[in-house]
Amino acid sequence: MPTPRLTEFQSVPTSGARGVEPFDLDGMHLLAIPQLAYDIPGEPVDMNGGDSDTELLLLRRGETGYESFQRLPLPGGEDAEFFRIGDRAFLAVASIRTGSGPYQFAATARVLEWDGASFVEFQSFDSFAAKQWKHFTIRDRHFLALAQGVVLPGREADNRPSQIFVWDGERFVPFQDIDSRWAYNWHAFTVDGHHFLAHAEHVGPSLLYRFDGETFRPHQELADRHGRAFAHFTADGDFFLLVARLQSESQLLRWDGTRFVVHQTLHGPGAREFAVVPAPDGTVYVVRVNFVLGTPADPTTDLNSEIYQWCDGQLVQTETFPTTGATDVAVLHDDEEGLLIAVSHSLTTDVRFAARTVLYRFAL
Repeated sequence: MPTPRLTEFQSVPTSGARGVEPFDLDGMHLLAIPQLAYDIPGEPVDMNGGDSDTELLLLRRGETGYESFQRLPLPGGEDAEFFRIGDRAFLAVASIRTGSGPYQFAATARVLEWDGASFVEFQSFDSFAAKQWKHFTIRDRHFLALAQGVVLPGREADNRPSQIFVWDGERFVPFQDIDSRWAYNWHAFTVDGHHFLAHAEHVGPSLLYRFDGETFRPHQELADRHGRAFAHFTADGDFFLLVARLQSESQLLRWDGTRFVVHQTLHGPGAREFAVVPAPDGTVYVVRVNFVLGTPADPTTDLNSEIYQWCDGQLVQTETFPTTGATDVAVLHDDEEGLLIAVSHSLTTDVRFAARTVLYRFAL
């Protein structure tokens, strides 16, 4: 089988970039990049410090690459999620915090709507340490889920559960709360006619919920702790679910017809996100980006991230590439360059926020 190879196509200056969301809108190819923080001159190194009064970057594909299109004042950016309802286009943005120390985790999570020229606020939600929005549909119903929460010593009562909202025809209204102490992510998928929603939790179990037509009910535990993200793919007639864990080894789970069972362990901690890359010949490739190792007081950000290839019933590591505090990875289909992989880097090697988001050509 051919071996994948990454070559850099474009490097975009960003600050504490926590995600990269590609989407098409009105004939434009766009990238949304939420930013956590700016460096404060003279302040000591702190991966959880900085100035949170940041902007969401919107880039548009131009003649030579992605260029600045719109900057939206959205502080402490953790995530951006693009979705459509009918002929309307929305961008949901999660803000984990505000301020520049002390920080306020009680912030506002916003849903913006495209008005034909720019994104403007459509709806806002009270949140606490919000980290990810995820839009998904079940039959003709539109859901929007917010992963949030952080347990602070002496302030446990301030925490909020993760929340699922549903579209009522005019706006999103509360549908269900999901217990959370330190949630990071969601992943919705369907297998064997069952609608599932995975919830990533850092300090407690990451659970898989099954929709029974009325509510999301716990189906099974996916990881005991350190959950960060999920991705799925099918290969050799089986359905697989990847579970990224930051401070433990990540795992590949296989659906056995009733529940997910461990199929393979991906060695080494540090995983933050996965992206599944479909190849023209049907071969499955997976890109894993690694965030940090160590502790927040003494983090190692200069890590290799990996590319895996499905071969003989396993994911086999075929290549590594350097990243610094990588937080997200997304697949883009570019009209001129072909397949691109976008990776957001949130920190430099010396633990500063002024890093970069990099687009790579993915070639076989």
